[in-house]
Amino acid sequence: MSVNWSSPVLKSLEPVLSNAKLVHINKEKVIDVANWMAYEEFPKPDGSMLFDFGNNPDTLMDFTMVVNTMNFAFTDFQSGVKFETDYQGKRWCDSEAMLACMHRAVNSGTPLFSGEFLAELTAEKFNSIFSGTIEMPMVKERVEIFNEVGRVLVEKYQGSYHNFVRSCSPRLYDNGNGLLERLVVEFPRFNDVSDYHGHKIQIFKLAQLGIWGMHLALSPRGHWKLEDAAELTAFADYIVPVGLRVMGIFEYAPELENQINSLQEVKRDSDAEIELRASSIYCIALLTDEINKRRPNMTPLLMPQVDFRFWKTYHATHWPHHLTKTVMY
Repeated sequence: MSVNWSSPVLKSLEPVLSNAKLVHINKEKVIDVANWMAYEEFPKPDGSMLFDFGNNPDTLMDFTMVVNTMNFAFTDFQSGVKFETDYQGKRWCDSEAMLACMHRAVNSGTPLFSGEFLAELTAEKFNSIFSGTIEMPMVKERVEIFNEVGRVLVEKYQGSYHNFVRSCSPRLYDNGNGLLERLVVEFPRFNDVSDYHGHKIQIFKLAQLGIWGMHLALSPRGHWKLEDAAELTAFADYIVPVGLRVMGIFEYAPELENQINSLQEVKRDSDAEIELRASSIYCIALLTDEINKRRPNMTPLLMPQVDFRFWKTYHATHWPHHLTKTVMY
């Protein structure tokens, strides 16, 4: 099974890939990396989670979607310091620190997955739930998003994400009723699209990540599965470009290299930012195809599995990543 290059997200990247000036893709390095990465072990969905939120499928849907409503920007934009928290005798970093805070809150009785709770959430309450080594960046934006999402859930879905999920087709794309198609329309916070010289580039990082998270947690339990999971792309963020850069797949124009290494903000929807994200998605798709060619008698890898190989290895690295103030990743 090869990558479907005509899927909506991958197809939308073409104007960026043919005109990119700041991010160059070294395709020989893609082959080099595939030649050794193909022999690594890639975890299969087994329903395991970093923290135990039980087995109720509705709760797991709610958890996954609430996570991805706020799963962005864990590095302080001034200092470059990442959000961390101590929980269960361990220090957690980045989005894993967010999960630790959520687990701590839910275990203490906070109704964090309730639309009513989210609609009324204040900055003060948010900071008490998500306390760590630094204040989580962009608190104001996070609270506004939770308030907005909470209101939609209360007005249309009895206050719960699982009611929304179950009202959609269990596919990304299904003539407008697919989960991805509806998520980005009914919840504007997930409409992760960028304009690149008049072209609409579809990224949909958090929307796809939330759907993949549900598939990972629920399909091994037999509760719910995404029927077109092979259409999911990489989740374009800050971390995957770091891995691609370290491996020599990404080569940057000198001005972009300097901008990233000196922690200067890369503006949202700038050419640099769009090229970084679009090229990440494209490279993970290329790598997935090349790795699968080298594993002919094995279950084909999906793009999110290759994406996770990069994220897990580099999400806490000291190599600098680009900084963009955005609620989309």
